[in-house]
Amino acid sequence: MVQELNQADIIEIGTSLSKDYGLQCVTETKTFKGTAKLLVDIKTIDEAAYEFTKYFEAGADILTVMGAGAYETVEICYQVAEKFGKEVLIDLLECDEERIERIAHFENAIYAMHFSKDSNQKVSVVDEVKRFVTRFPHIKRIALAGGLNLETMAALKETPLEIAIVGSAIVGKEAPQKELEKYLEVLLDE
Repeated sequence: MVQELNQADIIEIGTSLSKDYGLQCVTETKTFKGTAKLLVDIKTIDEAAYEFTKYFEAGADILTVMGAGAYETVEICYQVAEKFGKEVLIDLLECDEERIERIAHFENAIYAMHFSKDSNQKVSVVDEVKRFVTRFPHIKRIALAGGLNLETMAALKETPLEIAIVGSAIVGKEAPQKELEKYLEVLLDE
């Protein structure tokens, strides 16, 4: 599937896959990713230096840390990413505005708004991105995970969203490559 979808800018190895297979899923997947970056959603919340070092050494390009964790954990993940010349994605799941403000100064970090699969809360992802940009104009790199579909993707083109993380809406389809092509059409349609 990775080879089939490697025309995407980023291929994500989700949390479940990385928990089931660890570093092996990275070393085996990286050979099929083409020019796409490999994001591994390891959701680090402790043991920051160890986890980030091991996964970057295995071939990951972007790793995730939970913004709700200890400030020092986020800081260590950022430092390790900088050392490797790689990227850190700070997952803002369960982070309130005060917490986001406290960790908003990592210049090269990607800040991911994340709408949980487990939550029954219904949100307008477009409105939430607009609200986030207004509230945190100093955060320049914004990603979004959860609640994305072709309709919301088209509306999000008017925002400074850098990364849209689309999972089951593509890979859960019978023809994932054709579904990815639909998303790319929406994104590239000027």
